[in-house]
Amino acid sequence: MRYWLFKSEPNTWGWEDQLARGAAGEEWDGVRNYQARNNMREMKLGDRGFFYHSLKQKAIVGIVEVIAEAHPDSTTDDPRWDCVDIKAVQPLPRPVTLEMCKADERLKDMVLVNNSRLSVQPVTAEEWAIVCAMGGL
Repeated sequence: MRYWLFKSEPNTWGWEDQLARGAAGEEWDGVRNYQARNNMREMKLGDRGFFYHSLKQKAIVGIVEVIAEAHPDSTTDDPRWDCVDIKAVQPLPRPVTLEMCKADERLKDMVLVNNSRLSVQPVTAEEWAIVCAMGGL
């Protein structure tokens, strides 16, 4: 299993929206960055990801699971863009903010800390464990 981080603006699509989709999940569409798209193309069923609220909150708030591997993004006719489907697994008991990640020396190489603009990014197994512990899991 691999780990990822999915960023979303909560006023556009937030954790509560993701939770409301239940087991059906939701297509992670609208990504128009080649690196983020390539990350989604590497995802496999069952991979886990952090759900990150960008903008004001700037915090990891939940855990999601990949339930459909890369397929054409339904929001465009442009064949360059793919997406995956994800479902909510569980909220973090305590949100883990970007500032908390930046302050933890063990996370100094985390993509979120060094390239917080990338909307879909890999997370190492070590980073996953650290953030989960910080979030109360």
